[in-house]
Amino acid sequence: MNTTILSPTRRFLSASTLAIALAIGSVGGASLLATASVAQVSTQTFMPMSFADLVEEVKPAVVSIKVQGVQEDYRFNPREGLEFNFPDLPDDHPFRKFFDQFGAPGQNQAPSERRFEAAGSGFVISADGYVVTNNHVVDHAQKVIVIFEGGEEKEAIIIGTDERTDLALLKIEDASDLPFVEFAEEDIRIGDWVVAVGNPFGLGGSVTAGIISARGRDIGGNSYGDFLQIDAAINRGNSGGPAFNLNGKVVGVNTAIFSPNGGNVGIAFAIPADTVEQIIADLKDDGDVTRGYLGVAIQDVSKDIADSVGLPTARGALVTEPSENAPAKKAGIKSGDIIVEVNGEPIDDAKDLSRTIGSISPEEKVKIKVWRNGKNIEFKIKLATLDEDMALTPIPKEDVLKEPIEPEISSIGVVLVPNDNGDGLIIKGINEDSNAATKGFAVGDIILEVDNKSVNSLKEFESIIDDVTKSNRPSVLIKASRNNNIRFIGLPL
Repeated sequence: MNTTILSPTRRFLSASTLAIALAIGSVGGASLLATASVAQVSTQTFMPMSFADLVEEVKPAVVSIKVQGVQEDYRFNPREGLEFNFPDLPDDHPFRKFFDQFGAPGQNQAPSERRFEAAGSGFVISADGYVVTNNHVVDHAQKVIVIFEGGEEKEAIIIGTDERTDLALLKIEDASDLPFVEFAEEDIRIGDWVVAVGNPFGLGGSVTAGIISARGRDIGGNSYGDFLQIDAAINRGNSGGPAFNLNGKVVGVNTAIFSPNGGNVGIAFAIPADTVEQIIADLKDDGDVTRGYLGVAIQDVSKDIADSVGLPTARGALVTEPSENAPAKKAGIKSGDIIVEVNGEPIDDAKDLSRTIGSISPEEKVKIKVWRNGKNIEFKIKLATLDEDMALTPIPKEDVLKEPIEPEISSIGVVLVPNDNGDGLIIKGINEDSNAATKGFAVGDIILEVDNKSVNSLKEFESIIDDVTKSNRPSVLIKASRNNNIRFIGLPL
């Protein structure tokens, strides 16, 4: 029985089932074990006895990356010639807040150039020498050296980089017949085994194994990564290296770790293969990545917001403001619309919409379904090309001198006065025990709309609140502005 359980090519019994069978004894053991297995036997494939064959096959295509470059540096030179330099001061270092407030040594001096060397990992994806790594591995590089398993070194050029996904494509010049690996076509699942190969701490050729711990992770505010979380040991220097499935295909590019001390704690992040393939193909084509551009500022949909607009489930991306002259506004999408589908695929949240639109080529037409006034409306929109500098620019309001108006407290527990410098009502005071305070409203916020209707007086405000209350909706949708940033809040009534 033990031989059957440990065989890598057979199915295996769960530990709990095996323990029960052994405790019962051998009397009728076969029958009892068969009966128990119907309800409790796992159908997962047991882990291989060794990863050695897999590693032997893929390791020749995994390389170390050595970078030489120059970057700007600020130095402070007192009379005695002492020199201080803090290029790697962590964000959570106790001196960081001091330097942010008072300035780091040499901050007001002209920058000087500092030469540096860095190391990372990568992998060959074609016989003629294309190599994938992370953008941050080759950032500011003047010379890139690719080091193979046997120690052979070859110089590479940077074909292109993409900062948003932290990917880079290199090319070894005059290469041919190099060992290479391929990307996985099959979908990877949480719990699947992965093997990571890379160059941690410059040691080169290190192999670790683990499982996919989670999918769809958002790290560092990245809108496009959709990272895999893995628990294989990943450390500094592993960046840009591959994570393989048990078929020897690349399922992700190791790019970051979560660590309080800079070392492995079992939480690492990899860019999934489908994202890597798409970006690398774009970089290979012309050295640049082009993304579709819809032109909307968006936020997630909370349950309160969903309740306030009658949306059955709290999902989608709420449009806070469409950009001027952008495809979305030209097509008729408005502030307050909730984008729930793109090309028939459901949109879960704001990140999902950003990734979906970013993965579509510019000039392509897309079908976008929005939730507006209690029903779905479909738009066909031709995407533009994303410009990294594109941003919403607030429209300045003309200053108008008006007679001062006495503030009045509203039914939601905030003191409101008309906005002398534009539309809406300014919050001048707030009851700390109110739902408005709980939901994050603060003095100085400007309420622009209530239930998708403009408000410029307390009378208008209260009239809309009354209508929402009479309709038996548990929440009201409020559009507010803080420091020229628009947001929507579902406020329970």
